Amino acid sequence: MTSDMTARMLRLLSFLQTRREWSGSDLADRLEVTVRTVRRDIDRLRALGYPVDSARGHAGGYRLAAGTDLPPLLLDDDEAVAIAVALSTAAGGLSGIEETALRALAKLEQVLPRRLRTRVTALQTSAVGIAWEDRGPRADPALLGTLAVACRDHEILTFGYTTRGGAAASRRVEPQHLVVSGTLWYLLAHDTDRDDWRVFRLDRITDLTHTGRRVPARPVPGDDPAAFVAARLSAAPTRHRALATVRASADLVRARTRNLGTRIRPVDEGTCVVDASDDSLTRIAQTLAGLPVDYTLDADPDVLTHLRAGANRTLAAMS
Repeated sequence: MTSDMTARMLRLLSFLQTRREWSGSDLADRLEVTVRTVRRDIDRLRALGYPVDSARGHAGGYRLAAGTDLPPLLLDDDEAVAIAVALSTAAGGLSGIEETALRALAKLEQVLPRRLRTRVTALQTSAVGIAWEDRGPRADPALLGTLAVACRDHEILTFGYTTRGGAAASRRVEPQHLVVSGTLWYLLAHDTDRDDWRVFRLDRITDLTHTGRRVPARPVPGDDPAAFVAARLSAAPTRHRALATVRASADLVRARTRNLGTRIRPVDEGTCVVDASDDSLTRIAQTLAGLPVDYTLDADPDVLTHLRAGANRTLAAMS
């Protein structure tokens, strides 16, 4: 296929993606070729996997139809920037598709030319939304994209990491998966120095460095990265203990709440225990307030004091 033919077919594909239907003569005029050449190029597109429908007769024409597989798409500069920003937004806030959006964003940013990467970065850094509450630390979109590519390529990384207690250390890891929980992102990786699996909060990662060394993927224990990370998070120590025995099944509570994961432990068919323990008294109160049915609470004195103070303020406002 000559370069002229390649360029012409790319233009033809671009036309088919911008309008529902084209006549053969219209396409021939746009491409400055004969109708017979258009028919041949349409056949070449079909051979490449593009589902192009055609209708014969005076009112006939060509249109790009839906196929069983997603063919490559041609995007102009504005469309590419819009999709990159939309994927970044989805990765940071839309429940249920964060990881999928992040994988797609990593693929797109890898092929974006420098001029478009600059536009995407400018939009991401200058566009803000109204937040009615402090959502806590957020992951850097650039770091998310870099880690997503490293997970895909199984490239060993080194970085500085600050632990929950404030200690800083250098880590060398084999990144495997990115997992989101609530407003926080975590990297699930195999720590090569400790020869063990570790979970790292992205907002505590600094000075990320590529080694260029790729290794085979490691199977995650249990074959469920999200469940593995959830179990590690639920087992981590917290400042304030709060255990709610809920008069409802674990399935019902799980269906009506968000981001509790393995913190819900079934007791029997009609009872479960929700571990609302946290470093933040406010988040404990929010977790308990979101429970859909009655419960009894076993908690530290400072938790009970905080809850009573909040209840008293509410009662005073109602009187």
